Amino acid sequence: MKGDPEVSDSELFQRARSGDRAAFGELVDRHKDSLVNYLTRLCGHSEQAEDLAQESFLRLYQRGNHYREQGQLQAYLYRIATNLFRTQIRREQRWLRLQSLFFASNGHQLEPPQQSQVLQGELSEQLATALLQLPICYRTPLVLAFVEGWSHREIAAAMKCREGTVKSRIHRGRKLLRAELEPYHDGESP
Repeated sequence: MKGDPEVSDSELFQRARSGDRAAFGELVDRHKDSLVNYLTRLCGHSEQAEDLAQESFLRLYQRGNHYREQGQLQAYLYRIATNLFRTQIRREQRWLRLQSLFFASNGHQLEPPQQSQVLQGELSEQLATALLQLPICYRTPLVLAFVEGWSHREIAAAMKCREGTVKSRIHRGRKLLRAELEPYHDGESP
């Protein structure tokens, strides 16, 4: 079966659903290079593309029962990959919004682009470190709200508490983060 072009994706996928790991391996071999190339063009980074491709195949394997065979397995796989990339972009954008809550920006970019990237990386690292120092009861709702984009209702359900409690913990968590990041808030060095 290895490398047999006569065996369709559909047949391989049916075998994989039945527990044939070799069949799934053949599907991965058939589509990995083109998927990684697609994702590299999409995101601009080959390492990130490889991670996204791996996650895409994992999702296909885990959630393959949602796929209804119509001869479009490759399209389905690419849709999974595209959605994972979009989710990653949204998460990064929310992370940047969270950063903007704690770090001043005067709207002027006086630094050269390379220096700006270094400073942005340092600020991101400071935020991540400060976030990890928060008690879990504040860290969890902050990450779910600002990084994952969950609503207060979804967070409350996940944490098994009231929405008001979630709002309060987010407020307190932000306050604790702001105090921790105060030296960076106005662009000063700590």
